[in-house]
Amino acid sequence: MPRRSLLEDEDPIRRVDRNSATDQQAGDVLATDDHELIRQWAVRHGAEPATGEATPSGPATRHVQDGGAGIRFNFPGVGVFRPITWEEWLENFTQHDLLFVYEEDVPGRPPNNRYRLVPRKKLQGEQKVR
Repeated sequence: MPRRSLLEDEDPIRRVDRNSATDQQAGDVLATDDHELIRQWAVRHGAEPATGEATPSGPATRHVQDGGAGIRFNFPGVGVFRPITWEEWLENFTQHDLLFVYEEDVPGRPPNNRYRLVPRKKLQGEQKVR
């Protein structure tokens, strides 16, 4: 069965924070701007903050088309982007007014590393976030 896009469903995406995230169902698509929740997700998935763009901390390493946010995660074995600090990653996340969209892991299955960084106004404009 092909994997669905994180943003294709008609149902609104539930917005969560570190307090409400634990009350969600396995496989739910969720959105957050909670820095601590994003960091917890990254730790569970072995993800490290990274960028492909030039920033004050270093040069561009890859051309990415993401609307200017420029932040990513490196995962074990596929670290193709330049590592940056959490401080720089979160500053960029906040500056671009993004939401972190991810799928809640399903118990008994490997962690799901799929995520999207989406401008808040895009999701709110499409009435995708509740």
